[in-house]
Amino acid sequence: MNEFDQVKDYLQSLQKRIVAELEQLDGSGVFRRDAWDRPGGGGGISCILNDGAVFEQAGVGFSHVFGDELPPSASKERPNLAGQDFQAIGVSLVIHPRNPYVPTTHANFRYFSAGDPDSDAPTWWFGGGFDLTPYYAFAEDVVHWHQVAKSACDPFGDELYARYKKSCDEYFFLAHRNETRGVGGLFFDDVNELGFEKSFEFLQSVGDSFLPAYRPIVLNRKNHRHGERQREFQLYRRGRYVEFNLMYDRGTIFGLQSGGRTESILMSLPPRVRWAYDWQPDPGSAEEKLYTDYLRPRDWLAEQHDAQ
Repeated sequence: MNEFDQVKDYLQSLQKRIVAELEQLDGSGVFRRDAWDRPGGGGGISCILNDGAVFEQAGVGFSHVFGDELPPSASKERPNLAGQDFQAIGVSLVIHPRNPYVPTTHANFRYFSAGDPDSDAPTWWFGGGFDLTPYYAFAEDVVHWHQVAKSACDPFGDELYARYKKSCDEYFFLAHRNETRGVGGLFFDDVNELGFEKSFEFLQSVGDSFLPAYRPIVLNRKNHRHGERQREFQLYRRGRYVEFNLMYDRGTIFGLQSGGRTESILMSLPPRVRWAYDWQPDPGSAEEKLYTDYLRPRDWLAEQHDAQ
């Protein structure tokens, strides 16, 4: 089995595992599986759960696309690759829970190659990560999330967690709002310096850690009591998610530029959302606490250590 097929097998298996786990966590919702073909080459399987008991909407998509010319979003930082053949394979997911006390989450795991894969020097790299977007945040949940992220990185280098946490804080930042999208996690791209075997092991380590990072948070918060105020705030904050995905998200831009399936690319958007002109949280409120304490980069694990 060649390298590309190894990655493809893993990512298809990861999609199936995540879908099965989310159905179990939800308890009533069932994913619709939607296979699609891309006219320019490739296709994928989009798995969508709507109106579940726990998840208002969850999308877990697998795609394998290829073509004879890199989209502009992929060659912008690599002008030497413009005009070359490419293959891209990945799993991407976004989960929008029903309860405002359960955070939204996003994850992506991908492999990209450009040029002739049978040549002596094909260009390839891994990318991905996961991040957490709470509405009513709990410090212990955020610390757990980052501890799992660090544990996934540590076998591959003591500095990786700090590097990819910083990248996540910087990437998931809404400059026009001067706030982070959430409390971060990991974001990495262009991973190939360890060689294929170790780089692939790293991708698997992060991919396999997503469910252990998210599952306990869902179980702890899914039955938290809430009312109309919390629901309205959740819908308002989901607007930030829409703004980021449509204005900044590289995956969305790449998918649209590469001729991917629009329904699958935009399955990350929440089913319900609202905007309010110049809305401000009440001083001292739980909603204000999200802005003052969570929507900025913090060294969660160091702070936890210092507090002990």
